[in-house]
Amino acid sequence: MKMESIPEESAARLRSLDARIAADGGDEEALIERGRLYWALGRRSEAIGDYLAARQINPSGKATQLLKATYEILNFYNKDLYNP
Repeated sequence: MKMESIPEESAARLRSLDARIAADGGDEEALIERGRLYWALGRRSEAIGDYLAARQINPSGKATQLLKATYEILNFYNKDLYNP
């Protein structure tokens, strides 16, 4: 997904978070926030990557819970729905 296809407000926030993370790669909160923004934009793999990076910084932090919830969502299977 190119930045042109992202709403300007989200693109501006991504640029801000990218700069913050580039300046301090150990900024757990910035990684989590960028991961949440990526998730909201449908960029699932990038969101998971940020959550994993944040978890490496603080294994008992919020990112661990976010990863658990993310994997639960991605692994959801409803036997009543058609799943080929």
